[in-house]
Amino acid sequence: MKPKGSLLLVDDDRQILDSMADWLRSQAYEVDTAAAFAAAKDRIDRKAYDVALLDIRLDEHDGFDLLTHCRRCRPSTTVIMITGYGTVESAVEAIRMGAFDFLTKPLIDDELQMALQRALSQRQVIAENETLKAQLEMRFGMENVVGHDHRMQRVFDVIDSVADTKATVLISGESGTGKSMVARAIHRRSGRRDRPFVEVACGALPETLLESELFGHVAGAFTGAVGEKSGKFTQADGGTIFLDEISTASPAMQVKLLRVLQDFEFEQVGGAKTFGVDTRVILATNENLTAAVAEGRFRQDLFYRINVINIELPALRDRISDIPLLARHFLDEVCRENSRPPRNFSDEALAALQRYAWPGNVRELQNVVERAVLLGKHEVIDLDDLPRELTAAAPLRVDPIGSRSLKQALEAPERQIILDTLQANDFNRQATAEALDINRTTLYKKMKRLGLEEMAIAAGRA
Repeated sequence: MKPKGSLLLVDDDRQILDSMADWLRSQAYEVDTAAAFAAAKDRIDRKAYDVALLDIRLDEHDGFDLLTHCRRCRPSTTVIMITGYGTVESAVEAIRMGAFDFLTKPLIDDELQMALQRALSQRQVIAENETLKAQLEMRFGMENVVGHDHRMQRVFDVIDSVADTKATVLISGESGTGKSMVARAIHRRSGRRDRPFVEVACGALPETLLESELFGHVAGAFTGAVGEKSGKFTQADGGTIFLDEISTASPAMQVKLLRVLQDFEFEQVGGAKTFGVDTRVILATNENLTAAVAEGRFRQDLFYRINVINIELPALRDRISDIPLLARHFLDEVCRENSRPPRNFSDEALAALQRYAWPGNVRELQNVVERAVLLGKHEVIDLDDLPRELTAAAPLRVDPIGSRSLKQALEAPERQIILDTLQANDFNRQATAEALDINRTTLYKKMKRLGLEEMAIAAGRA
């Protein structure tokens, strides 16, 4: 029979120790014993128990010393204190120091059994929470921000550098490039990871509601404000607030945000009391804020305040070498979440994905892959599983009359992809090879085979 849990039983009364250990073993627990402080401390140092049952009176020490040692060295072990001289004060002190429960002798079997069941149930809940946190780390941490392109590598470097600071971060990029994912990755890699991450879509709310949403309001502040409401900045106290679409904020809201970012103080709508918060601020925009400042649509002082650290996410069309990597990442994710067997892409399908301009960026690619998995009938995702707008630009597989081989049909898109990447990198071969995730020798051979060597010479990059 599998043990219900591992226990350490500590009592300086050898008779009580042995009889209680025998009874607990008969109840299917795995039990180790110790009759003195030194022996108990050694047991704790050597093994992580599920539950430690500690007598308060132990030779020259007491159980509180052992409780302190256990909480310091084995914080995952649940501690139950036992004494024959129980008082309210000692019980309160034990709980304050981190004990889960406090029992008095003589112990009643049912009482002890219930205490152990509660302790083990709590451990199970804690373990489940840790699993959920690990899953969140996987979903929202760096593991979900995928890319080998040199532009993305620079993004990863900046995230690592600024994550565990309080510096304000501005994330810019087109819609669908993953700004929210990067904001969450910064939060998850910071010391604030166990505190709230609060996201606000500024463009989705009118100005009056946005102010209330951010700062809260008092009762009677406006029609319908029947009670007091805390705002998102308060909810994110100690954690991170992510303000998406910040370029849509009105001039009046920009003034209020400037003060919050300078002093981290604000008043609720309709209120006079000033609130202070310790909140990390990350902002995002899909608009060119420099141009917005020049046009007078965005305050220059606010722009300087939020542009402390700027992470610029490239459009998906500018990092085509990452498309197969991202597509396979989403493919594995969708198959796993929908309990579908593992699948793969045909070469033709991947070529079609790399030829498409992706106006919706990474988000659009994710949606296309999900659609292909859910509607596809075969193990390999092919051109027929992709939307028409993608296949319209895709290379033919084989000429119907057999005048072209598959290799010849794929050369045109391959040549175009390499040419586009060469031009994007000013015909720098090292940068092009890194962007395409191939070595320089392979790039040289492909350029020569596809007739691109002459273009490189003409561009002065022979």
